[in-house]
Amino acid sequence: MDARFNLFDNELATRFAKRFANAGMVIHQSPLPKSTQELVSLRASQINGCGWCIDMHTKEAAAAGETSVRLNLVAAWRESTVFTEAEQAALALAEEGTRLADAHQGVSDETWAQVRKHYDDDQIAALVSLVALINAANRLAVIVHQRGGSYQPGMFAATFD
Repeated sequence: MDARFNLFDNELATRFAKRFANAGMVIHQSPLPKSTQELVSLRASQINGCGWCIDMHTKEAAAAGETSVRLNLVAAWRESTVFTEAEQAALALAEEGTRLADAHQGVSDETWAQVRKHYDDDQIAALVSLVALINAANRLAVIVHQRGGSYQPGMFAATFD
């Protein structure tokens, strides 16, 4: 399957991407732990079947020192012992916030209580924003068939400055 459209070669899409990246920088610079940011982005991307984003967030996390064991277990985080309670709360929020149509209540009160237990208001703002942003990014990439495999860590760092 080839990409339907190259978002990186279109002027309008590039202007949008710069603003999208700026929103991402707000989250990146937040007090939400970087490892949590990558794990959440990876899990939502797995659920949405976004090869480009799975590739990106796996490689960025590894480049930042995340272990292969944890990266390999993100899809089965409930059945593993390598994630903290705080990370589990964030992963649960990512799943429930990504699968909104699967549950009439959206994010459960139980998950929200766990998030409140482990994160302060600024971290929660970043976490909720991250779940929304990664889901939007997944949709962009999936719609145009942006395939994974070619991403290199940091490759967009200077592009959107």
